[in-house]
Amino acid sequence: MYPYYVLEYTNWATVFPVTKEGKVILLKQYRYGLGEWSIEIPGGIMDPHETDPLSAGRRELLEETGYSCSQIREVGKVAPNPATANNWMHIFLATDCELTHDQSFDPHEELEVFLADMHEVKQLLRENKIIQSLHVTAMLYALIALGETM
Repeated sequence: MYPYYVLEYTNWATVFPVTKEGKVILLKQYRYGLGEWSIEIPGGIMDPHETDPLSAGRRELLEETGYSCSQIREVGKVAPNPATANNWMHIFLATDCELTHDQSFDPHEELEVFLADMHEVKQLLRENKIIQSLHVTAMLYALIALGETM
């Protein structure tokens, strides 16, 4: 019998942010594993001291985009890899977002913010231009919560 290992990770918070004007806030982030840019939504690991995924989601949104939101709610929770990892990804829908701050990146982050309307987001998904699997999942949960159809 072979040994079985479980990787222990901190939980993650991911946010599908929509501005007051109905635009989705997206990121182009350089991903070193693939060596290319990836279209994503804001999110990341919860800091060791954080216990509230919603607060972590708000923090990630603000740090990565400079946007704040007046409304935010959890629309899903998924296990990134339940076969080998013990963590959860909490999925939030943030609405009425507005630009309030400068971005504040982690030292290793390279990203650009851009806005897209719902039609453009759905087109990016249909054309397989959003390749980060967990973000695709989060986007689908958020679109369902918004009553959007593909």
